[in-house]
Amino acid sequence: MKKRVYLIAAVVSGALAVSGCTTNPYTGEREAGKSAIGAGLGSLVGAGIGALSSSKKDRGKGALIGAALGGGVGYYMDVQEAKLRDKMRGTGVSVTRSGDNIILNMPNNVTFDSSSATLKPAGANTLTGVAMVLKEYPKTAVNVIGYTDSTGGHDLNMRLSQQRADSVASALITQGVDASRIRTQGLGPANPIASNSTAEGKAQNRRVEITLSPL
Repeated sequence: MKKRVYLIAAVVSGALAVSGCTTNPYTGEREAGKSAIGAGLGSLVGAGIGALSSSKKDRGKGALIGAALGGGVGYYMDVQEAKLRDKMRGTGVSVTRSGDNIILNMPNNVTFDSSSATLKPAGANTLTGVAMVLKEYPKTAVNVIGYTDSTGGHDLNMRLSQQRADSVASALITQGVDASRIRTQGLGPANPIASNSTAEGKAQNRRVEITLSPL
């Protein structure tokens, strides 16, 4: 019995060093695969638990169950991310990953005219692609946040950013995304991603971000 306990401790410790790598198709760099890491950790921990059993069949089951549990959420988001990258290629919309969250950055020149909350045709077409993926993967929450640059009055910017977030959400709902999954917020000039002292920086700050999180 002691040997089995020691084996579990060793397996769990070894799990901390496990990693899976994939190649980013856009940078060519090797990156840690989140689902691979989760599945690897799950497999090792599951195998350790299975080691308590004298049954070879039970030990195998432990590893398989652990892999499924460890890789589930990560894999779900990995596949969704890959499909979104494919849909967004050439649209001007960037796709980034932060843990299990996926963030779509839709710059203002793609989505809206200046001082307008009416979607441009290009923006509407882009959201059609986003909606297709969201409908295929319904176990994600959708948080839509509108931003402006620092030009103009604060109240005006807050109102405009909220209207733009609402327009994006409405387009997704029209395309069949369940409204209960979507939350919107307008933050005006908050959280700038570039300097508001240049025209280029202001253009980057005028954006709508769509953050997808596992439910």
